[in-house]
Amino acid sequence: MRTIDGLPAHILLVHAVVVLVPLTAVLLALAALWPAARRSLIWLVAALAVVTAVLTPLTVEAGESLAERFGESEAVRTHADLGSTMNYFVFPLVVLAGLLLFAHVRDGRGKPLRRPLAAGLAVLILIAGVAATVQVYRVGESGARAVWGVTASD
Repeated sequence: MRTIDGLPAHILLVHAVVVLVPLTAVLLALAALWPAARRSLIWLVAALAVVTAVLTPLTVEAGESLAERFGESEAVRTHADLGSTMNYFVFPLVVLAGLLLFAHVRDGRGKPLRRPLAAGLAVLILIAGVAATVQVYRVGESGARAVWGVTASD
């Protein structure tokens, strides 16, 4: 089992992911929809997306290590299965942040994206942000049920 200062790493890392995924999604959407915010936030958003993309697989791996140590119930397996999908929701945020950063740099050079491309990018960012936020909620909720033993009928 991987630990950080004696505590299971998953327990600590999961809190970072639970905060960073929605924060990245919201700031990325704000930067996509509001050019003034983009000028201020784009580098922060890109960095948050990368940090989130690095922490997510580490969190998944630490969770699998923790499950091996304590055994797997059906609830833990459900949580692990959902958790293992988070990479597929975080990766698009990194790609889209990179594309928005590219658009920002282009705009600074006097070559803004055409409106349909900029609008399409904003729509993709909104969809990816909502999807990632919903998925992190689903994973977290299943983890809480696994830890606290709460069932849907309780």
